[in-house]
Amino acid sequence: MFKFFTDKRWHLWSIGGTLLILGATWYQVQLDVRINEWFGEFYDTLQKALAEPGAVTEKEFIAYLFTFAKIAAIYILVVIFSDYFTSHWTFRWRTAMAHFYHDKWNFASSIEGASQRVQEDTLKFARIMEGLGAELLRSVMTLVAFTPILWGLSKSITVLPWIGEVDHALVWVAIISALGGTFILASVGIKLPGIEYDIQKEEAAYRKELVLGENFKENAQPMKIDSLYGGVRKIHYKMYFHYLYFNAVKWSYLQGMVIVPYLALAPTIVTGAITLGFVQQIIRAFGRVETSLQYLVRSWPIIVELISVWKRLNEFENKLKLNTENLSKEKI
Repeated sequence: MFKFFTDKRWHLWSIGGTLLILGATWYQVQLDVRINEWFGEFYDTLQKALAEPGAVTEKEFIAYLFTFAKIAAIYILVVIFSDYFTSHWTFRWRTAMAHFYHDKWNFASSIEGASQRVQEDTLKFARIMEGLGAELLRSVMTLVAFTPILWGLSKSITVLPWIGEVDHALVWVAIISALGGTFILASVGIKLPGIEYDIQKEEAAYRKELVLGENFKENAQPMKIDSLYGGVRKIHYKMYFHYLYFNAVKWSYLQGMVIVPYLALAPTIVTGAITLGFVQQIIRAFGRVETSLQYLVRSWPIIVELISVWKRLNEFENKLKLNTENLSKEKI
């Protein structure tokens, strides 16, 4: 699975490409930081314009909008290029895997489901890694960039409801709430990877019987395929049940987190100690830190699928290695 990084033939893409993706992602985060600063300035100007008619000219107000447009235009271009390059990068990863399996196909063809592993699972692995990997990089870099910003902004927020004085309160609220939610969701969804793996096994057995039935009349008899489909139905119903309570916990947590920063800011807001622009800036910074820390929560269903694909490919590679060793011994 990781020949892309160990094979020298792919180092230009695996190492050079990774560095380029890291650089592009970091630049996106820096643009997001600039947009966050713009939000603070813009909403302070908006508050001033509404409170004191004539204090802000139309030209000054529109200038703020054009400033945002320039930053957003650069951000869009960087994202488009980054996504395009990342797609090519992950396809090269898939190609490295495919070439490795192609070279050993004589040892692999006897393994059940070998064609599916080489074609379908390498495709799934590459696509999932593209999405999860890019999001992980973005989350880590956003956390690195926005945590110091939230730390600085939190100097003015020293009191939390029901708790009292806490230095840099919002940073601790973001960390505790996000990590707490991650632990809860991971505990609730602990059975999902195994169920996803079992689904693929049941589907593979059902598909294999149908494929054999295309060439051999004795296969794919109604009773046999009905029995196999019964296994497919049972495991899918099991998955639906487990996702029922998992999604209930997940969405309750995510919706509840919407009001958490406003709740934490309540004592400071009601005293009028901060401006509207400051509120917008700190809420946005809080959201970036919190969302980055919630990476596992938001990505858990995809991570479950990745674990399932990894298990299948790992099992396939172990069988491939065993076949290679056995055939080598026979030749000796």
